Amino acid sequence: MKKNRCAQTFDSKIMFLKSKNIPERRKVRNQKMNKKAKLSMGKIVERFSYGCGDFGCNIIYTAMSAFLVFYYTDYAGVNALAVGTIMMVSRIFDGISDIIMGVVVDRTKSRFGKARSWILRMCIPFAISGVLLFSVPTSWTSTPKLVYVFITYNLVSTIIYTAINVPYSALNALMTQDPYERSVLSIFRNLLATAGTLLINTFTLRLVEYFGNNASAWTKTFCVFGVIAIIAFLFTFFGTKERVGAAESAVDEVPFKEGVKALFKNKYWMMMTGMLALFFLMYSVNGGSTVYYAKDILGDKNLVGTINGIFNIVQICGMFLIAMLVKRFGKRNVFAIGLVFDIIGMLVLNFSGGSLAIIIVSSVIRGIGNACGGATMWAMVSDTIDYGEWKTGYRTEGLVNSACSFGYKIGNGVGSALLGLILEVGGYAGEKAVQSASALFSIEICFVWIPIVVYILGLIIMKFYHLDREFDGIIADLKKRAEK
Repeated sequence: MKKNRCAQTFDSKIMFLKSKNIPERRKVRNQKMNKKAKLSMGKIVERFSYGCGDFGCNIIYTAMSAFLVFYYTDYAGVNALAVGTIMMVSRIFDGISDIIMGVVVDRTKSRFGKARSWILRMCIPFAISGVLLFSVPTSWTSTPKLVYVFITYNLVSTIIYTAINVPYSALNALMTQDPYERSVLSIFRNLLATAGTLLINTFTLRLVEYFGNNASAWTKTFCVFGVIAIIAFLFTFFGTKERVGAAESAVDEVPFKEGVKALFKNKYWMMMTGMLALFFLMYSVNGGSTVYYAKDILGDKNLVGTINGIFNIVQICGMFLIAMLVKRFGKRNVFAIGLVFDIIGMLVLNFSGGSLAIIIVSSVIRGIGNACGGATMWAMVSDTIDYGEWKTGYRTEGLVNSACSFGYKIGNGVGSALLGLILEVGGYAGEKAVQSASALFSIEICFVWIPIVVYILGLIIMKFYHLDREFDGIIADLKKRAEK
């Protein structure tokens, strides 16, 4: 049958594009991908299932940030400085393993897809490793304990957490190519991640007390949490689907060396990577010192649940409103507003004098601030990808995110070491019922003043971040390039 003129014209254009290695090939391919890889708007269950993955991940991540150093010092009898050093060194291995796992995921071929297969394989080892992390043999002497801590910490952080978290992070792009659906999936991810944090912060110490408030009670507690994590990951595995196949998602390859060079020509990527490193350093120091602050300064370790619980609930509620603020003020300004709220909230808490009402007020203020930051930070990282393409001609989504991940894990490791160092210098002793004045001041530095310094540095960095107002012009220019 003879083709009509429109069909002939279209076929001619496609043949021309195939014969030339120009940006329009990518444009045509992306249009086809967006049509084929779009999630159904009614799939609330799938979005929820996707979010369950970060709920499961946060069970271990939050526990490591908020309670692990406390467990080591006060229940397992391990030196805080030694623990901090192990954590810092291990984070270097952890950052490297992220990049390796990214390559492994890209090369994975299974009937379940690239990412989902790893979620299924690693969910049970993930739960078991979490139990081992909180099972230090208390009868051992100091050196064997430190060896056990080093092995189990790296088993969890460097190997198993990476082997499940990196595939999970890649799952968003494999489920859909539609920008709106990716945004919705990210909202569900943030909401469920915060819910996981809320679960750990609220129930960890209560379960420890229920099981006997001793070292073995922590093991039993994380047996419970491990089962919950497995269920959450199974929701993600069975409830999601990878729609973007290898042939459809292929893009022009960028040599690794050229990609790295392009990163360091991207000023906004460097700002956001520095910001992430600082923030995760702060999260590690602040989160790890929360229980010390509640127990030794406020006088009740169970206030951890109040401080973090209200903080997380407000953060969850605030995320539903952030989209409107971003639309009106821009991501950079909303992020900066959040930093101001964080500073105010910290100061209110520090001068609360242990008053429950003021503690609640401070948690509300900090929750609003963290909602602003949590909902905009990763979106700002994504914007740097487009800037990098405009600046250098290379689009490197994977490398950008892997390098950011390496940066914030280094920050997290340095933060863990810094927490142990400051507590050691301050003379903190887990076996003492009453801590010295210098030990209390060291806790205050970790919980209050280091976060405030980081928030101020964040405001300074945002002073030089102008991508929001440049972004529309950059996108327009990229579209013009694609049309040439």
